[in-house]
Amino acid sequence: MNKDWTKVFMAGFIEVIWVAGLKYSDSWLEWLGTIITICISFYLLISASKRLPVSTVYAVFTGLGAAGTVIAEILFFNEPFQLVKILLITVLVCGVIGLKTLSDDKKEEASI
Repeated sequence: MNKDWTKVFMAGFIEVIWVAGLKYSDSWLEWLGTIITICISFYLLISASKRLPVSTVYAVFTGLGAAGTVIAEILFFNEPFQLVKILLITVLVCGVIGLKTLSDDKKEEASI
């Protein structure tokens, strides 16, 4: 995996943090942390989008963020566990992996 895809995955992970911050921030310090994580996440996303296909980058970013947010809600914020949610998240992650794989294949084909 190249450094641009690493940026996308880091941005998706950080997205989970700032989404939780949007829901659970109560003090000005927590809101400041949320705003900082939003800026970092979008900086990484924009930086990676300069060299990768924007549509795939955005799909991977939002897919990982959505999956991570559901898992974080279950693990840390007492959201009830539902098998259907986990199955749907699994389908979502499989789609994200497929998009990333196709994106890498097209890049290699273009360079041949």
